[in-house]
Amino acid sequence: MDIKFEKWEGLGNDFIILENIQATPDLAKKLCDRNFGIGADGIFSAKKDENADIAWDFYNSDGSIAQMCGNGIRCFAKYACEHRLVDKKIFSVMTMKGIVIPEILENGYVKVNMGKPVFKAEEIPVKTDTPLDFEVEGFSASAVSMGNPHCLIFTNEDGRSLARTIGQKIENSPLFPEKTNVEFINVLHFNKILVNVWERGCGITLACGTGACASVVAGVKKGLLDNNVEVELPGGSLFIEYKDGSNVYMTGSARKVFEGIYKN
Repeated sequence: MDIKFEKWEGLGNDFIILENIQATPDLAKKLCDRNFGIGADGIFSAKKDENADIAWDFYNSDGSIAQMCGNGIRCFAKYACEHRLVDKKIFSVMTMKGIVIPEILENGYVKVNMGKPVFKAEEIPVKTDTPLDFEVEGFSASAVSMGNPHCLIFTNEDGRSLARTIGQKIENSPLFPEKTNVEFINVLHFNKILVNVWERGCGITLACGTGACASVVAGVKKGLLDNNVEVELPGGSLFIEYKDGSNVYMTGSARKVFEGIYKN
């Protein structure tokens, strides 16, 4: 069976969007394979939902379910608009996290209301009584959920090197019952941070939207960051707005790379 698809990317975090075919774990592993498939960090397909304007099924490249993806939601939002699956610039998307609200801006960027972060240990989930201050692999860390779990490590060391050497260990730490994304954060200024990511179910990626949000949230809670922060990732920058107790807003780019037919 031939599979029609489009390839999209947000800051180098790349995704396959299927047309008129349901995404599944097995299909995700096959199509996301960078040697024998199309190659991507994740895969999703659109579907209808009675409680939102549109919904998605989304899987990581290893076939695991992804509750939410910040870079993915921007790509999905622009795809939905361009294919007229929705007829407005601000609309609701049902994800495994719940409803997320993207807005297509005049400059082509997408601004997303990511909702409120979660700090309760059992809801992240993380096995500690102090989610904003605990130790993992010898580092002081914080845990925050943006619909998916994140372990945030503020450091003066080289984040890219740390992601390579201990990212997978932390992802699979017994502290995280559902595994975790891991962000290594260098604070450059109150309004700018550098983040390197080990993404749950993917490994090292060029960007992670929810990770950028979680990094800023943790930084604000720790008194390290202002409320409007540029998050520099290997694939480019995201702009995050967060005031303690409010929703998190993420703004960034998304673009179609190519389309094709996969010979299954």
